[in-house]
Amino acid sequence: MARRGISSMFYSGMLVALLGSLLPVWRYHIDPNYLVVGTYFLVQNLGILAAMAAGSQILRKRGIAFTLSTGCGLAAGALLLLAAFSPPAPVYWRMAGFFLVGLGAGLVNIGGLHAISPAYDLHRAATLNLTGVLFGLGCLLSSLFLAGTFFVYTAPSLLVLMAVVPGFASVSFARAKMPTDPVVAQPTWNDAFREFKSPAAILFALLLFFQFGNEGALAGWLALFLIQRLGASPDTALFLLSLYWAALLLGRIAAQWLLPRVPHGRLLAGAVLLPMFACIALLLTNNLFGATVGVLLAGGGFSVILPLVMEKIGDRFPYYHPGFFNGIFSIALTGGLLAPASLGYFAHFLGIGVVMGLPLAGSILVVVLLLLILLEARFNAA
Repeated sequence: MARRGISSMFYSGMLVALLGSLLPVWRYHIDPNYLVVGTYFLVQNLGILAAMAAGSQILRKRGIAFTLSTGCGLAAGALLLLAAFSPPAPVYWRMAGFFLVGLGAGLVNIGGLHAISPAYDLHRAATLNLTGVLFGLGCLLSSLFLAGTFFVYTAPSLLVLMAVVPGFASVSFARAKMPTDPVVAQPTWNDAFREFKSPAAILFALLLFFQFGNEGALAGWLALFLIQRLGASPDTALFLLSLYWAALLLGRIAAQWLLPRVPHGRLLAGAVLLPMFACIALLLTNNLFGATVGVLLAGGGFSVILPLVMEKIGDRFPYYHPGFFNGIFSIALTGGLLAPASLGYFAHFLGIGVVMGLPLAGSILVVVLLLLILLEARFNAA
């Protein structure tokens, strides 16, 4: 059960990263409509929040396997809908498609986080880190697939091919024999809600909100930014976006080796300063070499934050409650989609250069929240 739960994070990552890679495929770099792009991100986020509201009922009545199968099935149907109504079809069909993408991703998150409960009970840090790696792998392969096939297939054909993956997963989860609920002791909902009201849980949720917002803002708009500011070709911009996801993924794997060997203060300083420098470099550069360096620094810097936070979450909350962690993770994904949504509206009035301003400001907020978490931990220990 835990293995299937961890693997479900791959499909979640593929769905969450889809929109940032799909914009050049739909030629939004030629006819930019930033308001529509921002609304795409907003509608997808609404789908995730709707899944968070309805997913608990589905999970309780029908079980983990049904929830995962339904989420992947909705995602496959959404991709087929987007394929059928790619531009220049009316935009409201694509809005409906992205709502279903968010709804499917949200259900996959709920089912997956419940399914990993037994593994989390055995090894908290390894389980959380492995789910993060699978999520990042889904993001990477989603953008890499679109980059490698940009000049090979039409946009509808690409989406039909991508729909095969969650469609196959939906059938696989439907046939899986999984218990209706994890067989590990869980605290009551009242205990979890009381813990979520604690300062530590609020600070962790806010930190993940802004950190995922930084990552999502850059991932959602990086391809369009590189095409319009530097004149990069769409496939080159998508390959650089894939490089960003690869830097995030490999950086998080490397962080697991560094955490027990390097003082956390040094890791934190690098994780904060590198993205700031990267955003400034991307804003000022006029060539692909500078853009490549900026992308690597941004991905490498952002990658260290999440393992540091997950380690502290595991220490601060030694038990596991799926609803509690799904709430924090949904808040994080909300930040990851609200940030690029707001960038669409800002870019409409201020231009595409604002894309690098939001992650820069968000990195400063992450520093403040990390310092507050450390201060809260000292008070709690005392």
